[in-house]
Amino acid sequence: MAAPGRRVLSGVARGWRRLEGLRARSLGSRTLTLAAAPSHSGSPWRLLGALCLQRPPLVSKPLTPLQEEMAALLQQIEIERSLYSDHELRALDEAQRLAKRKADLYDEEEDEKNILMVQDLEDMWEQKFLQFKPGARITEADKKNDRTSLHRKLDRNLVLLVKEKLGDQDVWMLPQAEWQPGETLRGTAERTLATLSENNMEAKFLGNAPCGHYKFKFPQAVRTESSLGAKIFFFKALLLTGDFSQAGKKGHHVWVSKEELGDYLKPKYLAQVRRFLLDL
Repeated sequence: MAAPGRRVLSGVARGWRRLEGLRARSLGSRTLTLAAAPSHSGSPWRLLGALCLQRPPLVSKPLTPLQEEMAALLQQIEIERSLYSDHELRALDEAQRLAKRKADLYDEEEDEKNILMVQDLEDMWEQKFLQFKPGARITEADKKNDRTSLHRKLDRNLVLLVKEKLGDQDVWMLPQAEWQPGETLRGTAERTLATLSENNMEAKFLGNAPCGHYKFKFPQAVRTESSLGAKIFFFKALLLTGDFSQAGKKGHHVWVSKEELGDYLKPKYLAQVRRFLLDL
């Protein structure tokens, strides 16, 4: 009985070793295949990483009539259901002491210096409030329609566009750079940001995957069999600090809203960009 059992175990062991050998050869050939295939060797398409750099809104949008009505309702509910604050409790306490003072039931000298403190504070706050002047929602750049300025459309998202030379044409597009071997496509987009305005801008990238892509063919004047066109992969980033230095760059960049993109981008390119732009 023991001999058949040993033969079964021996056969299982041989089968397992054979399976491991096949698996190892399969993994080895797959690795060699991936390593031996360059990313764009022999491909007529060039890979580009593009930067969709957005300046987020700096102020909230004006409320619609419905939103104003809802805000007033919520404010009224908050007032009716809220508890007294420390300042309100103090004001009530002082009101009671004033009432006692008028009825000669309160020692006037005991709290002569502090009995009107709440009213003094409210008067001081009122004066500060009257001196406060909110910033204008419409800036000088809005009035002049200066689209090279970041200080416009403060309640909207703005997107950076740059003017590039494509053949013999000047074309507006999102900033981009050609992919280099050894870097990721996000790394290409980060390098694009670093070259803008001499490293004067910082931004936060939103993820490692592209948010969109676009493919186009080069103009006939520069198109060859080995360089047919380009595939662009877009990466979103939010501007944190910095801006373009204006020296030598006037007219070569604009900050525009989603509705203004049509004034600069070509229709097919615009259609792809609008697919991943949200203006909430």
